[in-house]
Amino acid sequence: MAILPLLVIALVCLAGGGSLLPAVEAIWLTIPRAGDRCVYEVIQANVVVVGDFLCIDQNNEVGLGPTVNIRVTSAYGKEVYKRTNVTQGRFAFTTSESGTYLACLSMHKDQTHYAVDNSTAIVSLDWKMGIGTKDWDAGVELELRKSAERVFEIRANILFLRFREAAMREINEKTNKRVSQLSFMSLGLSVVVSLFQVWHLKRFFLKKKLI
Repeated sequence: MAILPLLVIALVCLAGGGSLLPAVEAIWLTIPRAGDRCVYEVIQANVVVVGDFLCIDQNNEVGLGPTVNIRVTSAYGKEVYKRTNVTQGRFAFTTSESGTYLACLSMHKDQTHYAVDNSTAIVSLDWKMGIGTKDWDAGVELELRKSAERVFEIRANILFLRFREAAMREINEKTNKRVSQLSFMSLGLSVVVSLFQVWHLKRFFLKKKLI
């Protein structure tokens, strides 16, 4: 059965305690009976991340449909969140490293509680990062605080890029130094081999009394 958009929005409002999630940030996933569905976000270090997920059944009912397992891992495979056999939930963490963060969902093996259609599950996943996780007040203070947060994030991005540029410059300098050393070594070896060949030929000609 197709899910009506207005009914879905109403269900999300009820599941979130009356707070509507921004439509542009939510990702709708169809979870197969076997296998995982994964989404990823490239996030820098020291960024607050909040995620909400909600499973809706084929009859548009919240909390009565199939259950899912969810696992969120960091850029280096560290598990930051894991839940099994749930229909909805929220995860929140502060990133400790920069890189790709992965959220994988799969249907729970035991679906005996749900007899309508356990072939797939429909899940809404909403990622919020940085200033998107703040609960802002209205007014001028809102804009000032948003601007301050944006400036902070821009500054963090600039520092991150400067760090990457410095690291790349150091690697390039080391590479250039090693290439120069290798060039001098090759030149020196060529000179030594040439001198040895001249000495050997001269000795050979003297031995044969050709010179």
